[in-house]
Amino acid sequence: MVNCKLTVDRVICLQTLTISHRRSFNLDTFMKNCRFSNFGLCFAIVAQLALAGCDGPMGARGRDGGPLAVNDEAAPALGTEYRLGTGDKVRVVVFNEPSLLGEYQVDDSGSLALPLVGTIKGGGLTPRQLEQQLAAKLRGGFVRDPKVSVEVSNYRPFYMIGEVEKPGEYPYRNGLSILAAGAVAGGFTYRASRSKVYIKRASEKFEREMSLSPATVVFPGDVIRVPERYF
Repeated sequence: MVNCKLTVDRVICLQTLTISHRRSFNLDTFMKNCRFSNFGLCFAIVAQLALAGCDGPMGARGRDGGPLAVNDEAAPALGTEYRLGTGDKVRVVVFNEPSLLGEYQVDDSGSLALPLVGTIKGGGLTPRQLEQQLAAKLRGGFVRDPKVSVEVSNYRPFYMIGEVEKPGEYPYRNGLSILAAGAVAGGFTYRASRSKVYIKRASEKFEREMSLSPATVVFPGDVIRVPERYF
C-alpha cells in the first residue's frame, strides 16, 4: 500500500492508484490507521474507492465473490418497482399527443396535474401503474387508443443529519451507497460512528439501524442520521 499522510494535498496519491493497486487495497487496515482528526476525510476516500470496486470496510463481497460494487445485488438500481412520492418529477409521453408531453412533479398531496387529464393520484404508484392510470383517463374520452410512457426524470432528495460535516438536503442519484452519501455531505466527523447509521425510509414510520458499509443503499426520500460513536 502507498504510504500517504491523510491531508487534502496527498489524497491525489490514492486517487491515482492503478485498478490493480485498488483491488489489493485493504480498507480495514486503512480505517484503523486513520487519525481521528481526519476521520471525515478517511470516509470520503473510502467512498471513492468503494465506487471504484474496492472491498468494503465490512468485508462485503459481490455475488461472484469479487468486490461489492454500488450497483451489485445489495444495491439494486431503481426500476419499474420504484414507487413515486412527493418531490419526484416524471416525464410523460403520450404518442401523437404533443400537448401532454412534459415533466410533472408529484405534489405534497401525492398528485400530479396534467392538461386534459386534470389531477391524478401518483404517490405510491410505480411508473408502470401511473402509465395505466393515465391511459385509462385518456381512454375515457380524449384519446381512442392512448400509448403512454412514464419515466422518473428527477428523484426526490435525501437528507443527512447528525455527525456529518455538512448536514442538509442533497439531490439523489441512482445507485447511491451510504458511504457515497456521506462523502456528498462533506464526509463524516471524527465523532461519527464507524459501524452504523440510522435510516428512515420515506415509506416507513420509524428509522432503522443499518451497517455503515458499501452494502447499505440509500433511496430517494431517506433521512439518514449518523450517530456519535462512544470513545
